[in-house]
Amino acid sequence: MTIAGTLARFAVQTHIVDLPPLALERAEMCISSTLASVAAGTEIDSAKIIRELALDDGGAAQSTVWFKNHKLPVTAAAKVNALASDAAASDDSDMRSIAHIGTIISTSSIAMAEHMGASGMQVLEAMVIGYEIAGRIDESLTPGRMKNGFHGSFSTVFGGAVAIGKLLQLNEEQMTQAIAIAATSIGGMAIAADTSCAREYHAGMSASSGIQAALAAKRGFKSETAILEAPRGFLSALGGTAIEDITKDFGQSWDICTDMAIKLMPGAHPFHAVAEAAANAAIEGNVHPDEIKEVMISAAQMKDWMAPHHPTDLISAAHSVVYFVAAAIVDRGFTWKHINKESMMDPKIAALQDKVVFDPHPAPLPDRFTHRHGGTVIITLKDGRKISNTCRAARGSGPTGVTWDEVDSKFNHLMPLSGLDSKRIQQIRESVHHFRTLPSVTPLTHLLS
Repeated sequence: MTIAGTLARFAVQTHIVDLPPLALERAEMCISSTLASVAAGTEIDSAKIIRELALDDGGAAQSTVWFKNHKLPVTAAAKVNALASDAAASDDSDMRSIAHIGTIISTSSIAMAEHMGASGMQVLEAMVIGYEIAGRIDESLTPGRMKNGFHGSFSTVFGGAVAIGKLLQLNEEQMTQAIAIAATSIGGMAIAADTSCAREYHAGMSASSGIQAALAAKRGFKSETAILEAPRGFLSALGGTAIEDITKDFGQSWDICTDMAIKLMPGAHPFHAVAEAAANAAIEGNVHPDEIKEVMISAAQMKDWMAPHHPTDLISAAHSVVYFVAAAIVDRGFTWKHINKESMMDPKIAALQDKVVFDPHPAPLPDRFTHRHGGTVIITLKDGRKISNTCRAARGSGPTGVTWDEVDSKFNHLMPLSGLDSKRIQQIRESVHHFRTLPSVTPLTHLLS
């Protein structure tokens, strides 16, 4: 049995009754978070360009382009929606290597469910199992994938392929092929994702490629089923580690519960815990920016991170831990407002960025999972006092738990950017809270148009 075959057997033989209630709730939270992120990203230039290209191509009116009066083929609609979510840098992240699995499984599953007439419970089942398969593969890719320059789309594509495979009720042979086809369908370079809107382009590719892999498998398309473990195969090329763990202990825990993180602030998730530590230190010491001599970030995973100062746009701000820390100290927290120009040009935040340094000898990480461990921020004042705070995991993540209050706060803040009126936004929120009871997702997608 190949790895793809073993994963396929688990995916096909696992059903809604096998899933813990928490996993289903996390999937519903993921949908809420993704909708909010799409609302924030739908008018970003990169999202508009890809949406316009998809509309130019046209095709069967199968699935809704969220917050627009358009329908497109399933693959195209999922691509457009996933790209808009990722463009806003406000979606979700996996705690192991910062792959946006939730964006892909939610946009892909809802697009296909709308076309098929599938129920909310069927979508949640597909999402949880898709996340599990993608998470297991992504865990093996840590840290080799990123070190070799490959983006998270190399693992998120499996989430979409398996989720769609569940909705299409693929058998084991077909699901094996869907996984194998997905493994040879995707690309994406990490350096481009860190410095440009290629990040969201990767999300669009992942969503569309995963759907196509499942559809091709259903039609009988064949690929190399040993592609994951074969010499010169997927795991070898991307630096796979602990490969035997990919197929161990099925059902003992669920990745959507242990490792999914909902972004409760925008930008790269590796910085969220550090930003929380910075804000907590500032609050604890009642620190005024003018009193600060130096701010030190102590986190092994940040030591060699590209650290641009003084960002001027969403992309550079989202990837600047220095900006995160300075803004969090000045404003006692990092929020959605810090992705706008006004905050980037704030003179207090700008001045403090020049005082941020990195600990040259941070404590080593306890394992290979770089982004599970947060960090420490040490504020040194001009009078010699030091205030230190450590945050190991940001709010809204697997280790700290996620509450509906947190998710709803994000939803309520970002959804008005969709252009929908408050009554409809409230109806959408209620539909998502009761997603598992929906006999069809169509009423929800109608509200999204």
